[in-house]
Amino acid sequence: MMLDVANPDEVILRELCDAYSDLTEDEVKELVQVIYHLADSVLYPDADVFIDIYNEVTKSALVVYHRQPLIKPSMYENTVVGLDALLENEPGVLRSIETGLNTLGLIAVSQEGKLITQNIYPIKLLDKTIGVLIVETDAGSPGMGTSKDLKPSTIMSGEEEAQNFFVDRLSENVLIFDGDGYLITVNEEAKQLYKKLGYRDEIIGLFYDNLTLDYYTFDYIKFRAERSSSNWFFDAETHYLQYYFTIKYSWIKNKQRLVVIVQDTTEVKKREEELVLKAVAIREIHHRVKNNLQSIVSLLKIQERRAQSDETKKVLHDSISRIMTIASTHELLSKQVDSYTSLKQTLTSVIQNFHHMFGNFRDIEMFLHVDESIYVTTDQVVTISLIVNELLQNIFDHAYLPDQSGKVQIIGKLVDSKIYIEVSDDGCGFDTKTVNADSLGLLIINGCVKDKLKGKLNIESGKSGTKVYFRFQKSNDVVV
Repeated sequence: MMLDVANPDEVILRELCDAYSDLTEDEVKELVQVIYHLADSVLYPDADVFIDIYNEVTKSALVVYHRQPLIKPSMYENTVVGLDALLENEPGVLRSIETGLNTLGLIAVSQEGKLITQNIYPIKLLDKTIGVLIVETDAGSPGMGTSKDLKPSTIMSGEEEAQNFFVDRLSENVLIFDGDGYLITVNEEAKQLYKKLGYRDEIIGLFYDNLTLDYYTFDYIKFRAERSSSNWFFDAETHYLQYYFTIKYSWIKNKQRLVVIVQDTTEVKKREEELVLKAVAIREIHHRVKNNLQSIVSLLKIQERRAQSDETKKVLHDSISRIMTIASTHELLSKQVDSYTSLKQTLTSVIQNFHHMFGNFRDIEMFLHVDESIYVTTDQVVTISLIVNELLQNIFDHAYLPDQSGKVQIIGKLVDSKIYIEVSDDGCGFDTKTVNADSLGLLIINGCVKDKLKGKLNIESGKSGTKVYFRFQKSNDVVV
């Protein structure tokens, strides 16, 4: 059949698909084929027939084609092509797009506020649902259903009445289907859930396939259940539209009943997603801070090279070392998922950074002994790194003669719920009573220990070397 590209229905469908969907050219061609088949077909002569697709912009269903009834006037006074089919008015449309299953005989409300009955059939290409075919008549019109649409109501037995009384008091969403797949019992929680999903009419009596929130049909569930020698149980997680559910299925063999318990986990999933997004954002911030600090270091290095005074060069070099220490901790934090990190990793990063700054100048070995079970918060990481970097800086500047070799020990351990960190050397030592308390290095160390960590600092020095140690309370926020 030759396709008339000037056909207005095709032009409009293509424009809407291009503007509001991510359908491929082959998928759009498939929908075009369907509208030409409908135009030539005498199927559904007394119904309004539509094609809807998923609107990626509004997250609703979008009408892209309408064929009016062949033997009577349309129920619609104005065109609805280009309008959305909202979840609260037409739940079956999005349901069939989402699950790829038929939705038969559901009551809905049209864009013009009329009560209608819909049969909805997925349009698929290579097992992907690319749209739905919707057949609509007045809600009171006959012939819209199949034998599996709605089971005639029956008088409840005393056992069923007692069952309903019990089920109504459960806080979970409970639905019970008979052996033919029709809903016979539903509690108030489940009724409210399906109202939230757009079901306006009474759901008692509906066939399972019109209510399923995942990709399983009743025939498939019954087939699996009957292969079992006893009662059959099955759990599944599903994502339906913007909702998340955990669904428990139980087939009671001797009663020929299917019990479905639906747990709405949407809020839990959203919180999990928010935490992941926050973690990603925080890691990105740390990465950008590190990059910005490295830019500052580059500028300071230019100044250091141009400086004429040795004292100025020394001040700039020390500043570069401190900034590089902060940058390296942010680099470490940018790779962390949790809000805490290993103390050993933290101190290893400090040593690596220090080797990068001073490794070519001094023959001094550094040894790290840190309990691998100790973790510190992200707030503590930068502070600890600055303190240890400053202590190492003092050792390289003052503990040894220019050509003297030496050994530096860095210890980290947990003592009575307090974290203990020690930095010691075997250098020449100094008189702790005459040390300049106003020196920048000591001011940084004292300020960080007392103000930031709320800890205590001790300095011991003699002819055999110097030992500086500080301790602070382990944070209760760290749970490994």
